[in-house]
Amino acid sequence: MSETLAGKTTASDAASKQDRDLKDRGPVVLAMTGASGAIYGVRLLQILVHAGFEVHVTISPSGAAVIKQELGATVDIHSADVAGLLTLSPAWSTAAIEAPDASVLSRIHYHRYDDYFTPIASGSFRTQAMVVCPCSGSTLSGIARAAGSNLIQRAAEVHLKEHRKLVLVPRETPLSVLQLENMHRLAAAGAVILPAMPGWYHGVESLDSLVDFIVSRIMDQIGVDNSLIQRWGES
Repeated sequence: MSETLAGKTTASDAASKQDRDLKDRGPVVLAMTGASGAIYGVRLLQILVHAGFEVHVTISPSGAAVIKQELGATVDIHSADVAGLLTLSPAWSTAAIEAPDASVLSRIHYHRYDDYFTPIASGSFRTQAMVVCPCSGSTLSGIARAAGSNLIQRAAEVHLKEHRKLVLVPRETPLSVLQLENMHRLAAAGAVILPAMPGWYHGVESLDSLVDFIVSRIMDQIGVDNSLIQRWGES
């Protein structure tokens, strides 16, 4: 039986408070586009929903193509079974993948990349943050120019105009002057440019360690506590 004594809070009370905090902070928008590094977006989705967050997902046609090419999974972007991404694990990975239950699945909301009549296309729909991971050069350009030519670009523009956290995760090398200019313009507008450049100082033991480094840094930026990596200066 759970009870709260003067000055003491039970574990169930703490869990209830955490659930309320998550709801108060709003959902996270996750867009996956056609840059290499699909595993970063898939892993981020897995971590967020199991942490209790509602996640609104949208995937571009090129994003689905990269998922197929790099991870061997087919995603129908018109009626995506994004729940399948929650158990997706590449052959080289040894990371533990937790099977989703009904409550976890209920936290995922999928939107077609060309559907503007969705909540995330409007600034009146409150969110905590948006992450474009991975972020292609064309998506970067479209957001920088406020082109709004698909839902991903429109939702990113919404986060900029509403002064909410927008994290863009490009994975490209080398970078052209035009790409650098787009990054500079977006950073000046308030976006966080977080290239998929994993560090090597956290006790790397596998490719999973490098993936989790980027996912951990993304979660830091959107204000989600995590212990995916050994942090510098922590024993």
